[in-house]
Amino acid sequence: MTKGAAFFGRYAFPPNELGYCGPPGAHTLLDAIGNGDGIVDRAREFNGAWPYLEALARFGGYSDRLDPAVVKAYWVGSDLVDSIDPVDLRRRLRSAFATQPGGILHDPRLQDCIAHHSFHVLAVYPWLRLLPHGGPIALSMLQQCRIRWGRVVALGADEATVSSAPLTYDGSRLDVGDAVEERVRWKSAGRALVADPVEGDLVSLHWSWMCDRLTSEDAAHLDRFTDRSLAVANSALLSLPRP
Repeated sequence: MTKGAAFFGRYAFPPNELGYCGPPGAHTLLDAIGNGDGIVDRAREFNGAWPYLEALARFGGYSDRLDPAVVKAYWVGSDLVDSIDPVDLRRRLRSAFATQPGGILHDPRLQDCIAHHSFHVLAVYPWLRLLPHGGPIALSMLQQCRIRWGRVVALGADEATVSSAPLTYDGSRLDVGDAVEERVRWKSAGRALVADPVEGDLVSLHWSWMCDRLTSEDAAHLDRFTDRSLAVANSALLSLPRP
């Protein structure tokens, strides 16, 4: 449980710090990344992530919602995500997010449903529906909220430059563009989500933070489930009213 809780904390801290999700006191997550202490109870208060962790644990036969395999499947992706029945998951998520306004989850035309953070960003949050009207602001929210990946090209005392492919929007379709360099934090007040990164590391990013080192297989899973979630989003975009 400790390892899985620490894994959860690395990805949950960036939006929690901004006040977007989870309970107050984001410093608790940052303080506990090394050992997972105090994260378990806080994780249950992340109402966006918890229903997916429950579904992944149930279908995967895990008794612990914060088993490392469950947590990794949600934030990064794994074959476990493919084992979830989309129809059953859609029913569960529609119940869990019955009062969540603005997304496409409750659209009767929605076909695919994916137990992955990229799906939650694109289908449950309201930003996709706002994209045709909100332009750069909505696109920036989708870009920063999703888990993205890239290579560290330069490392400073507290920040790093990472080459990563951003989301693009041409007025009708979302896609992943060519890689660009972006600045992210890897340490704050001496505390880091990734221990001792080096140039050339393949890493994951969430909001303005570097969250974890990735293997090439991890990146392939992120790429695949991002593409699958984008297919859901682009199908929905076809039916959204234009300004």
